Amino acid sequence: MMHLLPNDLMRMTKEELKKKSKFLSFVLRHKPQKIGLSMDEQGWVEVRHLLERAKAHKEFFDAAILAEVVQTNDKQRFSFSEDGVFIRANQGHSIGIDLALEAIKPPEFLYHGTATRFVEAIRKNGLKKMKRQHVHLSQELETAQTVGARHGKPFIFVINAREMHKAGHEFYCSENGVWLTDKVPASYLQEEDRDWN
Repeated sequence: MMHLLPNDLMRMTKEELKKKSKFLSFVLRHKPQKIGLSMDEQGWVEVRHLLERAKAHKEFFDAAILAEVVQTNDKQRFSFSEDGVFIRANQGHSIGIDLALEAIKPPEFLYHGTATRFVEAIRKNGLKKMKRQHVHLSQELETAQTVGARHGKPFIFVINAREMHKAGHEFYCSENGVWLTDKVPASYLQEEDRDWN
């Protein structure tokens, strides 16, 4: 009988990859201390340390599985450092870290997908970062629609990003193409008049 080495293991199912991705999001964006993980001020953790701490908490990862989770994540939520020694989440943190992103000029319009049940509050108060470090915006309508559909019946807001930028609001673009800003006042919101169902 042949013994399989880790590199010979069958590829993980989509559900298994999704579960691993959720675990990574939890520890790299919100609660690294839950598994005794140390991260630097920019959110980087040593891959070796992550694998050790995950195993100690009965989350099986090896380097090959971790690489597959990072590469196959549909929203490209995670990045390795150039030398592959460190890993971090690209955005979406609820803990204070500095992603070291430079403010840049945004496109004329950006989009935010939400569920219809949140529309009235957003019309009144604008978009707020809530427990995250930034408000997340998309450059493509389809991406915003996908995000909105995760929370219920989708609704798309159009953000007049160029006018916000002219008024002094700063914008950043994360490594996976998500646009970030501190808040979007209601006066810069328009509504995408389309039935997304």
